[in-house]
Amino acid sequence: MSIQIFEMEQGSDAWKLARLGIPTASEFQTIIAKGRGGGESKGRKTYLYKLAGECLTGEPGYSYTNDHMERGKQMEDEARELYSFAREQECQRVGFIRNANKGCSPDSLIGHDGGLEIKTKLPHLQLEVLDYGEVPSEHVAQLQGFLLVTGRQWIDFVSYWPGLKLFVKRVQRDEHYIATLKVAIDEFNEELNALVERFK
Repeated sequence: MSIQIFEMEQGSDAWKLARLGIPTASEFQTIIAKGRGGGESKGRKTYLYKLAGECLTGEPGYSYTNDHMERGKQMEDEARELYSFAREQECQRVGFIRNANKGCSPDSLIGHDGGLEIKTKLPHLQLEVLDYGEVPSEHVAQLQGFLLVTGRQWIDFVSYWPGLKLFVKRVQRDEHYIATLKVAIDEFNEELNALVERFK
């Protein structure tokens, strides 16, 4: 497994170039999502064309941000500090990790075997996560995707909103899920390569 770790600020121009034209863990859920009747979802097709556009132009696709997303980035540092103190863990910040034709941008690496993924959730959503006590299903592909890309053994999922209890749940490797996810990503990349060749 050839793993490259890029040291740069996430969201920077260098970061955008490092992940240009390859599927990343934050979109793995999009890749495996099914449309009506079990066919291809609209989101998957859009993501396919977006990455093809990046490959053909050499320019990163447009990324939408809003006030809530910007505030979430600021609160991520608060959550990381709280997690680090509560779990007595040293959090290593990295920009991007690439493994062949897939990658991820973890919120931190923990030791030699772990990682950290932080989500900031509005109060009503944070209370729902705390009440349920499990990682919301929409984040599973990203978490297992991190483990697929990095080869690490576990990742701590953190959900946070100021004034509410910090939610932390350790997610171990699910080899069956990872194997299925890898097949889906490989198929996606084959379609991506064919699309790029067609429009060269």
